[in-house]
Amino acid sequence: MVAHSLIVVMCTLFVLSVPIAVAIALAAIFGIQVMGAINPVIIGQQLYVSLNKFPLVAIPFFILAGNLMNTGGISRRLVDFARVIVGNTQGGLAATCVVTCMLFAAVSGSSTATTFAIGAIMIPALVAAGYPRPWAASLQATSAELGIVIPPSIPLILYGVSADVSIGELFIAGFGPGLLIGGALIAYVLIWARVTGHGKADAASGLEPWPAFRRAFFALLMPVVVLGGIYGGVFTPTEASAVAVAYALVVGIFVYRELRWRDLLPILERSVISSVIIMFIIAWAGLFAFIITREGVPMAIGNWLVANFTSPQAFLFVVIAVLLLVGMFIEAAAAIIVLAPILVPVAIALGIDPVHFGLVMIVTLAIGFITPPFGLNLFAACAVAKLPVQKIIAPTIAFIGVVTACLVAIALVPGISLALRDLLYR
Repeated sequence: MVAHSLIVVMCTLFVLSVPIAVAIALAAIFGIQVMGAINPVIIGQQLYVSLNKFPLVAIPFFILAGNLMNTGGISRRLVDFARVIVGNTQGGLAATCVVTCMLFAAVSGSSTATTFAIGAIMIPALVAAGYPRPWAASLQATSAELGIVIPPSIPLILYGVSADVSIGELFIAGFGPGLLIGGALIAYVLIWARVTGHGKADAASGLEPWPAFRRAFFALLMPVVVLGGIYGGVFTPTEASAVAVAYALVVGIFVYRELRWRDLLPILERSVISSVIIMFIIAWAGLFAFIITREGVPMAIGNWLVANFTSPQAFLFVVIAVLLLVGMFIEAAAAIIVLAPILVPVAIALGIDPVHFGLVMIVTLAIGFITPPFGLNLFAACAVAKLPVQKIIAPTIAFIGVVTACLVAIALVPGISLALRDLLYR
């Protein structure tokens, strides 16, 4: 009864457009009051327990690293280098957007940060090259979702913490799905450009590979240092976030000299605000999860799923359908923290590798970043492109179709996620 009331209150607050973090907090407090027998002191205790996890330190550091990259000139150099790789063909500028987001994702860990950082450069460039503004914004929003799939990824860290799964294994497993989605998007935009006749001038960009590589060398070295250090055992994924900040700071100030000391305070302010929002959600979602766990909801759901879906594939597609709906209304961090502890034990009982399940879960929730009504990437891209959200919904449908096709492949073929993991960890 308490769990039902809790969920009804939370959903009602969502419908009333109460901010997600506040809605979860109010619902959790309501649940504590309804339960009655629980000492209210448990609220502060559970909030502390939810945040007292060392891997969560990586979240503010990766957010700060992304903001430093954007202001320090690293993002722009990644765009120039990506254009050399795929830009000298019809539709190449659109493909450049995808490749740049993949490169930026290899350090930032955030899809919304990728949307703002790369979109500020790519959307005006695409519009100037003759691409429709709504389509350019839609492409940027979709490409940026790779920020939570390609490691390091903040949602992968949250999943690892919530489900007690190795973050290092999750990171290495994220490469396969990330490359699959990125490759599919590149193929789609190149075919779209040929069919519609856009991007003919892209082939005449005249960019020279060696100068672009030389200018972008230190920017390209950043993901090598961060990811190489993780997989080489030099530092943990959490420590890697601090290394990313230090590297972006040194390169931005002393190498590219585009980052000024006076820029640091505004960067820190933006990073603190973004980090606090995520941490607030994590803390109250932890209390929410504590209440529903105490009420036996995870056990009941697990038993129902095991009884009704004995096939791993059927279970995965039910989870995908539920998460697609959840992702339309609830922020990915909150969804992961609340649902992962419920779903992962069921997945393991059905013989599904928790790392594979984690990638299916993350990619599914990534689609929520580009689906209305609460798709964060859509709003971020529209803010950059100066468009109302309604304008980019139509072109986004095709991109959702491409990513969904990749999701089905990732769910049905575990090797896409696990092949590299098994090679390095088994």
